[in-house]
Amino acid sequence: MKIKKIVFLTGTRADFSKLKSLIRISQNSNNYEVHIFATGMHMNAKYGKTIDEIYKAGFKKVYPFINHDTIEHMDRTLSKTIDGFSHFISELNPDLIIVHGDRVEALSGAIVGSLNNILVAHIEGGEVSGTIDELIRHSVSKLSHIHLVANEDAKKRLIQLGEYQNSIHILGSPDLDLMNPKQLPKYEDVCEYYDVKFQDYSIAVFHPITTDYKQVYFCIKEFVDALIGSELNYIVIYPNNDLGSNEILNEYKKIEDNKRFKIFPSLRFEYFLTLLKNSEFIIGNSSSGIREAPFYNIPTIDIGTRQKNRANSPSIFHSGYEKIKILKEIQNIKNYKNTSKEVQHYYGNGKSDVLFLELLNSDKFWKISCQKQFQDLK
Repeated sequence: MKIKKIVFLTGTRADFSKLKSLIRISQNSNNYEVHIFATGMHMNAKYGKTIDEIYKAGFKKVYPFINHDTIEHMDRTLSKTIDGFSHFISELNPDLIIVHGDRVEALSGAIVGSLNNILVAHIEGGEVSGTIDELIRHSVSKLSHIHLVANEDAKKRLIQLGEYQNSIHILGSPDLDLMNPKQLPKYEDVCEYYDVKFQDYSIAVFHPITTDYKQVYFCIKEFVDALIGSELNYIVIYPNNDLGSNEILNEYKKIEDNKRFKIFPSLRFEYFLTLLKNSEFIIGNSSSGIREAPFYNIPTIDIGTRQKNRANSPSIFHSGYEKIKILKEIQNIKNYKNTSKEVQHYYGNGKSDVLFLELLNSDKFWKISCQKQFQDLK
């Protein structure tokens, strides 16, 4: 088989965690020449300059590209990314572009690939969520030729969108590949690395709702006031750099000198998993509370609508934005006892990379056409 050139496009710490195991297994194969186009939050020092984590992971052929404009203009960021990625692609001439999720970086990759007749594979299409993310995710799916989805529900939604059934493959969620406790760094080492001195703590992550920007200040004020009022310890992680993130970061200034809080722009994913696994609960509106936390039987307080209609679990508690409602759920979660020792398999069983490589190694995969037609439901 001729060596195929594959480009993985990553714009955030979150999507890199979904791509990491897939990059590694394909890079370790003699059949593929793997490249990484790193942009978005990875290049922003304010959010931890997480491109450094890509280099530390030992990946080669990394192309850094600064795409960020002011966060008020996602359309300009989209435009810049399309321009930069288009020039990169014209020089590299890859056989496959792989994008993940629902960010403008993924949309850029799908646009460039589809307009240049290059196969585009979309990871975790067919999901539902709140905010502008869902619109972007479905748009990426329509511009992609191959779909690597997390579960049967996602596959059904893509079929409803008119996609070919034989172009949809269930891989599970690839970040679960990294979640085996035996492969994670030791808890003591992580606490020492990040100078975490809490005996007991919970994790707090709150992202802006871009489609409800006017409510961001109220939502984050109530959230922070509830965390302070709970009198518990928290590891707080910065939001995504979306519209509304400045308001969130300004509110976090109230807790910068509070000994019950430790704030980080970003955490290395495997280190984050170790901290999550040993936490009391996770609170906010991050997908980590829906996907990763149930894997470890860690309870979640999911606030607001950002994760609306996503998979549920007995360990997930839902709350409105008001301080009194959040505090009530914090009290409820203290009394929660999860006696189940069974790992949640709704998002796969941690073998996405193996399934991914099997697909790449099949001749059928590379014969998928760039020409698509809408498939009516029978």
